[in-house]
Amino acid sequence: MFKKTIITAAITYCLFWTTAEGQSKDPLLFPKDNFTVETRIVRTSSGEKKVTYHSYMHILYVAKPVDKDFQSLDVSVPVKIDDVTIEAKNAPIFFSIGIGGYMSVRNGGTATPRTGTGPAAGGPAGPGVQPGGMQPRAGSPGGTSSLSSRPDLALAAGFVVVTPGCRGRDNKADDGTFYGKAPAAIVDLKAAVRYIRHNKGVLPGNADQIISVGCSAGGAVSALLGTSGNSPLYDSYLKEIGAADANDNIFGSVCYSPITDLENADGAYEWMYGPYPSRSGLVDQELSKQLKAMYEEYQLSLKLQGKNGFGFLTADNYERYLLHYFLIPSANEYLNGLTEEKRNEYLSGNKWITWNEKGATFEFPDYISHVGRMKGMPAFDDFDKKQPEPNLFGNKTTDSRHFTNFSLQHSTGDKNAVIDNEVKMLVDLMNANYFIRQDNKGCAGYWWLRNGSSDNHTSQTVMVNLATGLENRNKIVNASVFWDGGHCADGDPEGLIKWMREITKRGQ
Repeated sequence: MFKKTIITAAITYCLFWTTAEGQSKDPLLFPKDNFTVETRIVRTSSGEKKVTYHSYMHILYVAKPVDKDFQSLDVSVPVKIDDVTIEAKNAPIFFSIGIGGYMSVRNGGTATPRTGTGPAAGGPAGPGVQPGGMQPRAGSPGGTSSLSSRPDLALAAGFVVVTPGCRGRDNKADDGTFYGKAPAAIVDLKAAVRYIRHNKGVLPGNADQIISVGCSAGGAVSALLGTSGNSPLYDSYLKEIGAADANDNIFGSVCYSPITDLENADGAYEWMYGPYPSRSGLVDQELSKQLKAMYEEYQLSLKLQGKNGFGFLTADNYERYLLHYFLIPSANEYLNGLTEEKRNEYLSGNKWITWNEKGATFEFPDYISHVGRMKGMPAFDDFDKKQPEPNLFGNKTTDSRHFTNFSLQHSTGDKNAVIDNEVKMLVDLMNANYFIRQDNKGCAGYWWLRNGSSDNHTSQTVMVNLATGLENRNKIVNASVFWDGGHCADGDPEGLIKWMREITKRGQ
């Protein structure tokens, strides 16, 4: 008996020593016992919910950070909803991307708002702010200003919310060098996903049900995170910052107004808005036509198959496709949701729409005139490199660089100029469509794509090409537009939560 007791004690000591030693040697171990207990009131359509959650703040997700104030994350784990205890151990993970304009997202200890539009980093959003998206305008079609932010709604639904910081194009060191240019943002977010999976079973939540959510540039990076899972093209970047040795594919991707496919976005913009004036008047029509012609060739090369036997999407039939599958259904849903008095009032102010018992009809040029052109030309890789996108493709010592041959040739006056191979690679690494065309095996299986019908930040074809490319590869895609919604519009945040429940088979 005495001998047996000695052996048991030795084994216990050995296990303790191994665990303690293992923890001390793992710089990426989630500090599961280091949290504060917080309470938040979440506004839902069914009333207010009181959520009690464990808050883990400012946790480094890489072993060799370039800047710990950005390469860290927050985790919020619900433990009670309306004072009823819940178990979030295997809950889906709402991965909230706060990027706007490809700018950095701070996650230092001061909760300082990051540069650019959008919320401060850190935990679930407070009232009126929404990581991964902007609140719709109060009173706008589909406006939801009475509801809490999407991360808060996810928390109230029992999901674990992870809010990562990341580097961006604005990060500048004291010595004047830049450390957040492409592909830093996506590399950091992949590292954050790897951190979650590295801590599977330790960090609460289901590491196999990570769903990223972002808007605008954040929507583009959410799409990129979804399509580029486990791609070896990022390995050297991830190794450099000490990312965990784990997979970085995700379960689902949510993208509001994604600003993606940047190298083709100038042509797509001219296809849609070329002959329409902005507030500054018409752009150079000759150059606009050149970009449009380049887009027409590109669109044909994609060989994207439309819904229900529509055929390949081309520049010639895309107007019809957008009208039939996106714009008119969106208008019908909006108009059918109005009282007769409000509908008549809306139609009297929008006489370009015809309405009868069958629904709305209108012509594409009238729709474009209603929306109006916002940007100059080129809309993204502008000749003066003042837009965010040339700034994104700068490097350590150069703030902005052209990333298309068209703009480089025009700016230099050299008709034979081409962007160098380094920039070409960076452009690919920042484009979700590139990985779709490569049929990347780590692509997410579930997609929620949304845009506002009045969003004139990019062409409507950008999101629809993304949706169609995914559909053609048998991904489950839920894509639509919010009528008269602007950039990052969200007329149905609770619809997103319902969809997340459905795809994760998480009970109501």
